[in-house]
Amino acid sequence: MQRTALTAVEDAFQLLVCEPVPLVFDGRPVSGLPDRLLRLDELRRLLLGPGLPVELSDAVWRRLAGLARDGGPAWVVGAVGVAVPGLTRMAVRLSAGRSGVVDDIDSELLAGFLDALRGDDLRRPRVWWRLCWAAWRAGLRARKVEDLLELPPDVPVGSRSPHRPYGHPDLVLGRAVSAGVLTADQAELISATRLGDVLIEQIAATEGLPGSALRMRRRRAELKLVAALRRGDLTMPRPVVSAGGPVG
Repeated sequence: MQRTALTAVEDAFQLLVCEPVPLVFDGRPVSGLPDRLLRLDELRRLLLGPGLPVELSDAVWRRLAGLARDGGPAWVVGAVGVAVPGLTRMAVRLSAGRSGVVDDIDSELLAGFLDALRGDDLRRPRVWWRLCWAAWRAGLRARKVEDLLELPPDVPVGSRSPHRPYGHPDLVLGRAVSAGVLTADQAELISATRLGDVLIEQIAATEGLPGSALRMRRRRAELKLVAALRRGDLTMPRPVVSAGGPVG
């Protein structure tokens, strides 16, 4: 297995839950949990079970986040360790076909999650989704770095290369922002929900908006993008060809 930031956290987590003195979570104050002390790996299994009520998830993650903020480094590792299965699933999605940035994606996912764990407003609902959304956004930024490491597919690199007017979807969105067709937020919304498998409902919960309003916002942005593509506003300029070859 490739060693990354997430695998390192998992190793540290396993040490925390080992006998003879495992780190435990008090389930007694939380309605819906067993009325006893729970090892964190047992708590993790319970949270991964099907049909977990949002209210129970919120109660657990509010306590975990509070412990991570006030209980010292062990509780930071413990809380992130509970999240590792979810973070790993996100990392697998984000790094598919992008082997060159696997380490960066894992590191940024972890950093984004930690930032939210330390600073999120725990009074708001859907704590887990908001923590995951912060991690996803950070990982998505790392994934996009690989697009900048190689020439876009529509830049001519030889006499036999066909002209492709648009190229990778993320590059199209970047051009649309640069051209003033879309705002950065609009491009991020399209990228996350169309290319990144993020649900509209996740973002809506984070922003405190109804899903229907966010879908309408995305629809308007996509119509603007389509219109710009049809006009050719986002096409890479063709090189000027002289007798001696491409110029400019």
